[in-house]
Amino acid sequence: MHWSVVDSPVGELALAADETGLCRLHFGATDRPLGPHPLLSEAAEQLAAYFAGELQEFTLPLSVRGGSDFERAVWKQLTRIPYGEMQTYGDVAKAVGDAGAARAVGTACNRNPLAIVVPCHRVVGAGGKMVGFGGGIPTKRHLLELEARVSFETLWT
Repeated sequence: MHWSVVDSPVGELALAADETGLCRLHFGATDRPLGPHPLLSEAAEQLAAYFAGELQEFTLPLSVRGGSDFERAVWKQLTRIPYGEMQTYGDVAKAVGDAGAARAVGTACNRNPLAIVVPCHRVVGAGGKMVGFGGGIPTKRHLLELEARVSFETLWT
């Protein structure tokens, strides 16, 4: 596995890639040995474009490891939430076929191995309440505000 750390407006992001795709993106640095890898360079470029408001959909090959069947279903559903939009934990639970599993969706979001790229930040509590996020609520708010601003600006151009 290859690791890299990139700076972003929300702090350092640790990235990891294996032979098939990006397999980790989490907030903060890593103590793993760092080294160059073409996929990590591409991920860094796409993240820079995302934070600049120039990229709304990541096109990186992903290598999703681990997780239960339910968690993998949730992670897949997260990729279907459009840029600039939000869904509640209950909405995601219904979409994966278990309307009563909102708390389990929260747990799956917390275990998401590919933050930002698999956009768990687009999932909010009932009534739009900002709850739970591995990168912290200020980071979640920053990401949602970035996407809302870009989406609004796109409407007027």
